[in-house]
Amino acid sequence: MRTHWYPLRLSTPIAAHVFGGRAIADRLGRRGLPGGRIAETWEVSDVEGSGCTVLDGPLAGRTLRELTREHPEELVGGGWRGDVFPLLTKFIDATGMLPVHLHADDATAQRLEGQPNGKTEAWHVLEAVPGATAYIGVRRGVDRDTLRDALLDEDFDSVMRTLPVRPGDTIYIPGGTLHSFGPSTVIYEIEQTSNIQQHAMPWNMEDGSAVEPDQRRANIERLLDEWEPHARPHPTPGLRLPLTTDSDRLLCCAGPYFALERWRLAARTSLEHVVDRALILSNAGAPTRLETPDWAGELGPAETLLLPAVLGRIVLTGPADLLVGYLPDHDRDIRQPLLAAGYAPEVIAALGGGQEGAGPGTSIPARVPPGTPGPGVRSAFRRRRGSRCP
Repeated sequence: MRTHWYPLRLSTPIAAHVFGGRAIADRLGRRGLPGGRIAETWEVSDVEGSGCTVLDGPLAGRTLRELTREHPEELVGGGWRGDVFPLLTKFIDATGMLPVHLHADDATAQRLEGQPNGKTEAWHVLEAVPGATAYIGVRRGVDRDTLRDALLDEDFDSVMRTLPVRPGDTIYIPGGTLHSFGPSTVIYEIEQTSNIQQHAMPWNMEDGSAVEPDQRRANIERLLDEWEPHARPHPTPGLRLPLTTDSDRLLCCAGPYFALERWRLAARTSLEHVVDRALILSNAGAPTRLETPDWAGELGPAETLLLPAVLGRIVLTGPADLLVGYLPDHDRDIRQPLLAAGYAPEVIAALGGGQEGAGPGTSIPARVPPGTPGPGVRSAFRRRRGSRCP
């Protein structure tokens, strides 16, 4: 029987870690969240034990894992194969500081964690107080012994890079990079589907309970085993493609595992886009109208829709401020349109921490049939008849 596809509203696993607050509900405007502290809303997740389920329509009750396994090309994209949906996205409220921690890269996750992949991630900063900073990587010249001593003493400033973060910045964090951010920062995160983590703190982020000294030393040794000492990413404001008077397309980051864009539309502006691979649309602004040939609905503040690859034509109506995550064909979607817009190759590579595409050791098959035009070729937006875009 043929599956009827439509924009998927998913359940939202919630993490009530000790660094969280109420920003996602109170400032971003997310409706329907429970009371109390909320550190993370997992917008699209196929992490074991914290996976999403379709909430409405003919596929209601189906898990994201089931749909991925049964319909990999229809859901994710032509030519894609896998058992687990490959992207994880979150809103994160760092009312307090996150633990200093890292996530293994692919090779280390396979060698030490028994996992098929690690976790490279990127943060797009939605809110940050003036003067906000983040720990991003370790200073040059810091060796394992020096880092161990500093972590045991919680003397992070002596060994870690402290960089300013501002609303609109994006930071691409390769697996193995030691990091933390907060306080008073709200971000949107896109990453590989994984929940592996090693942290250096004397407290557990789930409930603030103390970590026993011997366990903490063991945690730090494991962290050091998974640490990539050469990772030193920087915040970037992203790269804009040629704009219209009523729309804005910002490429926030693009690497081997994911790309993230931010689309903004003025009020009463309607723009068309053709979906040919899974798109994750998360709303960073006011309610936005979305239509397909046989579906129409609203995407509320800080809410998310997963658009299946076979969905085809969609129309967005502003006002809109959308974060758009997807698996890129790097040359088609990123490199070609940015080179055509006049950006230098090294500037384009910086969107992925210096990585321009899937390199040795990655396992990212083609996701669309060869020759299929993508957003970089035909433009992410098409003007709908009657819109005000030139």
